[in-house]
Formats: sequence, C-alpha cells, structure tokens
Amino acid sequence: MLPRLALRIAKPAQGAGFVAAKPAHSLLQARYVSQKAFAGGSRGRDMPKQKYRTPSSPDAVKHSTATLTIHDGPVFHGKPFGANNNISGEAVFTTSLVGYPESMTDPSYRGQILVFTQPLIGNYGVPSNERDDYNLLKYFESPHIQCAGVVVADVAEQYSHWTAVESLSEWCAREGVPAISGVDTRAIVTYLREKGSSLARITVGEEYDANEDESFLDPGQVNLVKRVSTKAPFVVESPGAEFHIALIDCGVKENILRSLVSRGASVTVFPYNYPIHKVASNFDGVFISNGPGDPIHCQETSYNLARLMDTSEVPIMGICLGHQLLALAVGARTIKLKYGNRAHNIPALDLTTGQCHITSQNHGYAVDAKTLPSDFQEYFVNLNDGSNEGMIHKTRPIFSTQFHPEAKGGPMDSSYLFDKYLQNVRAFKASQAVYKDNRPTQLMLDILSKERVGVEPTPLASAL
Repeated sequence: MLPRLALRIAKPAQGAGFVAAKPAHSLLQARYVSQKAFAGGSRGRDMPKQKYRTPSSPDAVKHSTATLTIHDGPVFHGKPFGANNNISGEAVFTTSLVGYPESMTDPSYRGQILVFTQPLIGNYGVPSNERDDYNLLKYFESPHIQCAGVVVADVAEQYSHWTAVESLSEWCAREGVPAISGVDTRAIVTYLREKGSSLARITVGEEYDANEDESFLDPGQVNLVKRVSTKAPFVVESPGAEFHIALIDCGVKENILRSLVSRGASVTVFPYNYPIHKVASNFDGVFISNGPGDPIHCQETSYNLARLMDTSEVPIMGICLGHQLLALAVGARTIKLKYGNRAHNIPALDLTTGQCHITSQNHGYAVDAKTLPSDFQEYFVNLNDGSNEGMIHKTRPIFSTQFHPEAKGGPMDSSYLFDKYLQNVRAFKASQAVYKDNRPTQLMLDILSKERVGVEPTPLASAL
C-alpha cells in the first residue's frame, strides 16, 4: 500500500505542453524619482457568506483545458482549477515551500501570476477567516486573494489540516481567481530566470492569441498601491499599549500589524498618500508598510516622507516597498530586478554586525545602494545577488529593510528588528522635555474603523 501510494504521489504531471521561447528584451531598468471540507478532511469552521468576486464552481472547469501564455515566450498547456476566468498579469515565481495562503493574500502580489516551484500545492487546504484577539486575521495577510492567478505543477484536490475548511480549488473559485496545474513549472522558472519576470495570461478553454499585445496588461504601469491601501484611517488597539504608531498602508500584511500590537504599540493605519507630516506630532513613531508594484507610482508618499523627515525627529521604520519609498524620499533611486526575490530562504547580511539572517522576501524592485545620500549607509545586503536589503541613518532613529522581518510564513531570524524599532521609539519618548501621552483616546477608538476600509479585489483591467 505505502509503496503504491508513494509511486502515485511521485508520478509527474501529464499533459504539460512547452513551446520554445522567443527572444525577449531584458527587464532590468533604472528608476529615477526626486465552505466545505472533503469527506476525510478537517471541519468545524464556517467560511464567510459574502462573495466579492464573481465566483465559479470548481466543477465548471474540471473537464476543460487551460493555457499559460508568456508574452513573446513559451506557451504551457495544463488543467484549470479555481475560477473560470481569463486574466493577465506579471508572471513571477516563489520558491517558498509552505505558506501559500499567506503568499496568495499578501497585497504585494497584487496583479501578479504566482508560479509556485514547490511541486505539490494545496495539500493542507485553506483555513478560515478567523480573527485573533487584536481583530487581525489569523491565517491570511489580507481578507482576499491578491494575486491575479496561480500556476502549480500539481494541485491537491484532497487536503488535511486542523485549520482547513475548504480546498485550494474551492477557495480560488469563490474568490474569482483562475489557476492552472499539470504544467512544467521547472521550465517556467528556467525561462523567467533567463528572460526575467514577464507579462503572461491564463486562459481557460480556447488558447489566447499571444500576438495580440493589448491582451497582456502590465501591472507595472498601474498604481497598485492605490488599489490595496485602506481608503480611510483605521485603528488596531493593543490593550495596555505603551506607544501609538502611525502606519502608512501601502498594502500592509496582517502580521506586520500583529508584530507591532503584540509588542505593546497601538497602531493607526493611514492611506498611502496621507500627509503624515501634518499629524506626526500626535504619534510616537511612523512605520511604512510593504506593498505591490513600482515605487515610482507613489510620489505623493515619497514627498510626504521627505517632509516628515524635514520637520520631525520621530523614529521611522520601513519594510519592502516602505524601504524603497523611504529611499526615494531621501534622493536615492530604485531599479527593477530581473526576476525579483520571492522566497522564504534568502540570506541577508547585516553589515553592522556581520551576522547573516535567512529572510522572507517578496519584491521585484530594489534600492540602488550607490545612490544613497551620505547621511545613510547600507544596512543589509542580499548574499545571493548582492542587491540592497536595507538602509540606516547614521545619527537618527531611521532604518528600513527590503525583506519581511515578521516572515509569516517563513523564518523569524530578523523579527528582532521590530524590537529595535520600538526601542528607538522608547528612547525618543524618554528624550522629550515634556512627556506626551499619544495613545489613542476612547473617542478615537469609538470613531475609527477597526479594519481596512473600502479595499476589495478588482481585476487588473479595471485599474487601467
């Protein structure tokens, strides 16, 4: 029985088609800017009733075919699962072994077709939208799937995990996200590593004509941050909080919020383009979150951060896109990486201590360290490709990282950076001549929403 089962699991996916790639231009460019589980599965939690995207039944696409078409590149044929939709976006790959619910709900993946290098995806199902004591999602990084589509070698139709309430296919169908399995993801990744992240389409049924350029929508031309950022401030309270942090939401992950509130900091979350310099004096620190897309689209944010640093000494920390926007605010520039860094196993060297940390990353752009001003120094460097992974001010409590220190899912090596940030906040408060209690008032807690405002998944085409 066991040998037979092992052979069945090890059997490669059938029907994967591959067409030789056509030449493509390099993507390296500089940016200059001043409810049901299967019979043997887990039960016990209900999924939400509301449906924000047009859902489709997994059975609707079960007997169809699907095609992944890379612009000016190869075509892959496989089997569809999830939604019966045709979509386009930027094809990128992640080498993460686990954490597909967290990755798929990470707003940093908005507009992208996510290719998983892990051969089998979906074996532990999809958990519920249960919330924790801070009213944050326990198992997701946002309320909805953020990536445009999903590509896997093999999808598990049956699953087993104590938190699971539905299969990956059922979840994608309910969220309106198409997916394709039974393709050679090794060949896809090889192509993307050689040619760079590329525009692509997933079509269910009839193959799409790859020569119709207008069919390939480029998320790099869209302000994706505007699509994922809260439309009005909301507050996440930490009972008995010592600090009050203002967070600029460029697509913040739930676990970044959790990492702050669990350390004794209440957080008020502002839209990405909010003039934070006008209210910074009412907070103990400012935090800039992760997010999707090209930082060039967030010039308002960079301008506001530059004004903030000119008018306030408040401690600042940025993560991922927040790091890039902070760099743009001080006059540095960003570049588009060839295929980006998306994984849970990327080594980053701390240049101030000589320690190496294994980090979780999800980004297609990076800061050009050579353009950092003289009052900043490089903080971390990527040991795989030598790209910048952080910067730190030489005299002020300002630093940022390209990777995700909280790493859910992923390694926790660098989570101490949240402690470092709050130590900076504590020291800043202690240095003030007059103590000011900036913690949110009861009126503020009563008036502001307790979760994201006005953020729902929308097709990439509606953003153009």
